Amino acid sequence: MTAGAFTAIVNPISGGGHTVARWEPIAARLRTAGATVRTVPTRDREHAIAAARSAAENGEVVVAVGGDGMVRDVADGTVRGGGTMAIVPAGRGNDLARTLRLPGVEEPEAAARLLLAGRRRAIDVLEVNGVIAPGNVYIGIDALATRIINAGRGLPALLLYRLAPLRAILGWRAAGYTLSVDGERREVRGHTVVVANSGAYGHGLRIVPTAVLDDGLLDVMVVGDGPRAKVVAFMREAKRGTHLRRPEVDVRTAREVTVDADRPIPVCADGDEIAVLPARIRILPGALTLLVP
Repeated sequence: MTAGAFTAIVNPISGGGHTVARWEPIAARLRTAGATVRTVPTRDREHAIAAARSAAENGEVVVAVGGDGMVRDVADGTVRGGGTMAIVPAGRGNDLARTLRLPGVEEPEAAARLLLAGRRRAIDVLEVNGVIAPGNVYIGIDALATRIINAGRGLPALLLYRLAPLRAILGWRAAGYTLSVDGERREVRGHTVVVANSGAYGHGLRIVPTAVLDDGLLDVMVVGDGPRAKVVAFMREAKRGTHLRRPEVDVRTAREVTVDADRPIPVCADGDEIAVLPARIRILPGALTLLVP
């Protein structure tokens, strides 16, 4: 193993407020191996991005310790700082970490080993109205579910991720979307638009299974209009990946997408609202270097 310099950007409210303490056994193993380790508990999103960018510019490996939102913010700073990032998942969803099969804070030996000896992999990221996101952007009923999830902190994660979509369905009606997909304009009435890089969200749901992290392309999934009962069936099939066969589902690849709608709809990326419509989303190929197994 090769030691180095690490700055851990830690979300202090992840993991029931115990994330800083849970990170320390990993930090201790890194120091024992001769590494330099700094721990930075975050105050807010802007602080996380700035701290990550500074560490990246200093040549340190920037470690995101938290959930998908923390990963997104640290990725934003790391990309802008031209550095290398690692992920130690400690949140509720952990969808990008699950896709990459990364050990979490509950596995300190494996996590330290990855940080010391992992290989570097360049992956694509999305840029959404100037915000960097490594996972997915979603605009529709799933974005409404994200609002419900973020208002339900304190509830068990698995329960929350299963109940929120059902609550969202009850208060949802289809929207009129206008899309420009690599310059081709289309209008559609539907329930959601997902622009995917990782294709995984919602606590392990492979919502766009065709998406690849390093192919230089966006996978754009549009779920068209239909009765709300069909949305429930769609969610059941999405657990198995068979939802792409449904006639109201359309998936195509692109490098840039602009999405607007006939009413305000949350624009979410990796677990949080990050923009307002219209949303311009483009792929930045190979922009983020990650430590992976």
